[in-house]
Amino acid sequence: MRGLNVPDVQKKDFVCNGPAQTESRACTPQVAVCPPSCTCNNNIVDCRRKGLTEIPANLPEGIVEIRLEQNLVKSVPPGAFSAYKKLKRIDLSKNQISDIAADAFSGLRSLTSLVLYGNKIAELPKGVFDGLASLQLLLLNANKINCLRVNTFQDLQNLNLLSLYDNKLQTISKGLFTPLRSIKTLHLAQNPFMCDCHLKWLADYLFDNPIETSGARCSHPRRLANKRISQVKGKKFRCTGQEDYRSRLSGECFQDLVCPEKCRCEGTVVDCSNLKLTRIPPHIPEHTTDLRLNDNEITILEAAGTFKKLPNLKKINLSNNKLRDIREGAFDGAGGVSELLLTGNKLMGLQGRMFRGLGGLKTLMLRSNQISCIDNSTFTGLSSVRLLSLYDNRIASIAPGAFSTLHSLSTINLLSNPYVCDCHLAWLGQWLKKTRVVSGNPRCQKPAFLKEIPIQDVAAPDFTCDGVEDNGCLPASGCPDVCTCSDGVVRCSNRGLHALPKGIPKDTTELYLEGNLMSSVPKELAALKQLSLVDLSNNSISTVAPYTFSNMTQLATLILSYNQIRCIPLHAFDGLRSLRLLTLHGNDLSTIPEGAFSHLTSLSHLALGANPLYCNCDLRWLSQWVKAGFKEPGIARCAGPPDMADRLLLTTPLNRFQCKGPVDISLMSKCTPCLAAPCRNNGTCVSNAAGTYHCTCPYGFKETYRWNLRKNGSRSKGINDQRNGQ
Repeated sequence: MRGLNVPDVQKKDFVCNGPAQTESRACTPQVAVCPPSCTCNNNIVDCRRKGLTEIPANLPEGIVEIRLEQNLVKSVPPGAFSAYKKLKRIDLSKNQISDIAADAFSGLRSLTSLVLYGNKIAELPKGVFDGLASLQLLLLNANKINCLRVNTFQDLQNLNLLSLYDNKLQTISKGLFTPLRSIKTLHLAQNPFMCDCHLKWLADYLFDNPIETSGARCSHPRRLANKRISQVKGKKFRCTGQEDYRSRLSGECFQDLVCPEKCRCEGTVVDCSNLKLTRIPPHIPEHTTDLRLNDNEITILEAAGTFKKLPNLKKINLSNNKLRDIREGAFDGAGGVSELLLTGNKLMGLQGRMFRGLGGLKTLMLRSNQISCIDNSTFTGLSSVRLLSLYDNRIASIAPGAFSTLHSLSTINLLSNPYVCDCHLAWLGQWLKKTRVVSGNPRCQKPAFLKEIPIQDVAAPDFTCDGVEDNGCLPASGCPDVCTCSDGVVRCSNRGLHALPKGIPKDTTELYLEGNLMSSVPKELAALKQLSLVDLSNNSISTVAPYTFSNMTQLATLILSYNQIRCIPLHAFDGLRSLRLLTLHGNDLSTIPEGAFSHLTSLSHLALGANPLYCNCDLRWLSQWVKAGFKEPGIARCAGPPDMADRLLLTTPLNRFQCKGPVDISLMSKCTPCLAAPCRNNGTCVSNAAGTYHCTCPYGFKETYRWNLRKNGSRSKGINDQRNGQ
């Protein structure tokens, strides 16, 4: 049988012959021996300072003491000592223990001394000391224990000495020491105790039982800092509002007591201010009632579900950050928050979606931002707000009914804003006269004849419009005459437009501008924050300037096909982090700089077909990029060099993308037009990142036209308002 593979042996071949038939093949316990690195005398096992990383097994059953101090043990496994029924003393001090199984000491009815000091224990599992009725000494000092369940010591009626010195305890649940009928010495000092109403019992207990000999003191609140607990009068132990949550549940070890990195935690206040944070830190304790994030560098408040995990939160301070946008759903779960401070940020527009989830809000501070208008959906859902401050913004107009959903409003600060008192603000004058809400008496700044006049004092006939006002707070139902608008979709197609029409609704989500005569992407698009789709196909756009779309963070679809785009600058698409579809099909692109699409982190489809792509080494990165993500479906083809003509960008091997010689000036000048020497009469050509240029003329000549370069390198007259030399 020797040498055969076990799976190949037939069942009938497994037979026993001779003496082997009587031998037992059952596993027998290993013989109890003294570990090689330890010494065993008089039923005492001494394994001190042996570099052990785990508790040795198969020790003599009759041992009464085991010494394992000053080793490298990290955990105490289930039943680690259960086989040694006569064990009286265990010393595990000065190891690295952070984990103890709930039944690690089960069955040790004779145990009198358990030494666990100098480890990394943060929490004791439920029932870990159950059944240790003979225990007299328990040393837990110099650990990281932050919580003790109320029944932790329920079976320790014979305990004489308990040391909890130098841990992380902030509170102790009433009744913890009640089972300790024999306790004579208690060490509680060097713990950061929160001396609130829930710790009053401890002061009474220590006064009646003067057994605490280490001098335990309060750490918080500040008025009681460094006071000996046993000497503080009972009336000093008090709770304020909801800030007793942490200690109220201490007996269940329910709350997370770890403070976020670099933040400061005192009671239920988590202070993460002045840390240069760019986002809300993770792992904020569940008991937090006051979250201070002021004076940081947060620019966007993402919908990360942070506040769903903070059911006791009452106050959020985000003042003096760089907030320019709050994502819909960012405050989901914050229904218990009553105070939100957003003072000193860069918020320009407000939508009701920003404040979703704040149904219990009573104070909203928005002073010193860049808010330009208030529409009638801004404060939707904030029916509990009593105090609202819009002081020191850029508010020129407020839409009728903007405050109608604020049913509990008692004070609103509208001062220090540049109000334009035209026909659109007439309603506010009447509202201020009739309302009982304290407003601070805001004043007009325009027109000139009403400057500094209180809005409520302006006569109704003086709120006039001459027909040319562009009111930035028009209701969402407004629509330009040349367009059609329905449910957030605006269609201005095939209208011969050279520019974006005025009055596009602020809540527009889809904008169709195809088939017009626009020569550039309208800068005004940046004000339409909710856009998810823009169609600019079949226009006359020749270049896309850097950072054109930097504020359009919600845009998911951008269609620029069938234009005359010859150049894509490096930062043309920066900011489009939500973009999934980009179509550049049917343009005049020969090359694209590496990194042009690096900000498009959500992109799933890129259309580049029908472009005269020049596939030399400069475009190798693009081929590699589309191969890696399959974002281009295999339509885009190379137009040159000659040996690459008609090859697919997606499937052509990377080693075919080579630079073998000079590139035709007509191709290079698409993004660097000055290479084609377009300026006449010794004019100096200056180009910019967008692929346009102007000429600085010598003395005696003047600028006349701006020229664009055709595909063949010749020039055509410019089509925008810039005047450049020839």
